[in-house]
Amino acid sequence: MDLVRGAASRTPALASLVLLVIWATAARAEDPQRLVQQAVQTELAANNSDDTKWLFYEVDRTAGHTDKKWVAETSKGSLERVVEENGHATSQQQQRSKMESFIHDGDAQAKQRKDDQHDDKQSADMLNLMARAFDWTETSSQGNDVTLHFKPNPQFNPPTYAARVFAAMEGDMVIEKQHHRIVSLKGRMTHAVKFLGGMLGGIEPGGTFNVERRNTGNGEWQITETHVHIHGRVLMFKSISEQEDNEKTKFRELPENISFQQAESELMKAN
Repeated sequence: MDLVRGAASRTPALASLVLLVIWATAARAEDPQRLVQQAVQTELAANNSDDTKWLFYEVDRTAGHTDKKWVAETSKGSLERVVEENGHATSQQQQRSKMESFIHDGDAQAKQRKDDQHDDKQSADMLNLMARAFDWTETSSQGNDVTLHFKPNPQFNPPTYAARVFAAMEGDMVIEKQHHRIVSLKGRMTHAVKFLGGMLGGIEPGGTFNVERRNTGNGEWQITETHVHIHGRVLMFKSISEQEDNEKTKFRELPENISFQQAESELMKAN
């Protein structure tokens, strides 16, 4: 009798333990999806509220062309001081002339803002699809960083051509868990993507991309590296060529209300 009563008294506790294990396992299974969604929401909110302006050094390599330049952000656009083109240094007179030309060209400024708005919207659209477009699994964790592997979700129906290309990727994302920020995103095309059976072009399998980000100060995160090597006849992003390696370094925060003239002065002092 004592043994029976002991077993009976332990049954609720054992059942509770089993339920707790099941719940914990389910919660862990949902964690990658939740981490991605939190990171996406954080990045979108930061993009909408971030008014900081930065000066930085940029090296941009595309097929057959390389620019090395200093860039200063302003509320009217980004001013560039190109110091080297395809291995040839530019004179200070050439640098000033190009900057002055942009400062007095309202059409060029308007085009730059329109292109930036287009890219921002497309990036936001892609971020909003991330949790649904892929199946996510956690592969490793180190300190505040967690690495999540993603692969195409067969149940996802891409709403646009760009989304079709995006959803054909497989790779890894690193998230800084404390502040829910995306540290890096790397992927490759798992299969070909053709538009209207190839009549409108398509993307070949095997292409890769790699985006690296870091905290540049005061909790502000910036893209520091972009490597895109996509093969095909259709571009995934308007402002990113199929073959591009871009690196940004030497970040320094500028006043939010900095003018073009002040930005030009800061750029000429940068080294």
